[in-house]
Amino acid sequence: MANNKSSLAVAALRNGTVIDHIPTNALFKVVKLLDLETSENQLTIGNNLVGASGKKGIIKVADVFLHQDVLNRIAIIAPDAVVNIIKEYEVVEKLKVVLPDSIIGLVKCDNPKCICNNEPMVTRFHVVDMQRGLLRCYYCNHTVNTINATIL
Repeated sequence: MANNKSSLAVAALRNGTVIDHIPTNALFKVVKLLDLETSENQLTIGNNLVGASGKKGIIKVADVFLHQDVLNRIAIIAPDAVVNIIKEYEVVEKLKVVLPDSIIGLVKCDNPKCICNNEPMVTRFHVVDMQRGLLRCYYCNHTVNTINATIL
């Protein structure tokens, strides 16, 4: 079946990583989380694109292949994101992001009395409910929902 690339909303990628099915309200959080603002590679960001299940965001990074550990960070704010590895315009691998068991230095505890907000220390959370995206602060036991989480 011929692939008509001229009908794509976002240009095709020859080689690199495509992160698809990002909620529109989380797209720029994912860019920040992966530190893509400083990337010198070609970067395409599409937001409010119409997909099968409504509006979505997409990120395409040319000539970059991110490690699964890095990609799993996305699950904090976009648990249904799909990562496609592209080589010569073809998807060679499709990955689902998976919320890790612990999250270190990525999410801010929203308890103002937590020691990590008052002392120079790295935040640390344990995932207590993957389905609902609930994280528990290692220091104060406060629960944070990944939907409302502040990304550091």
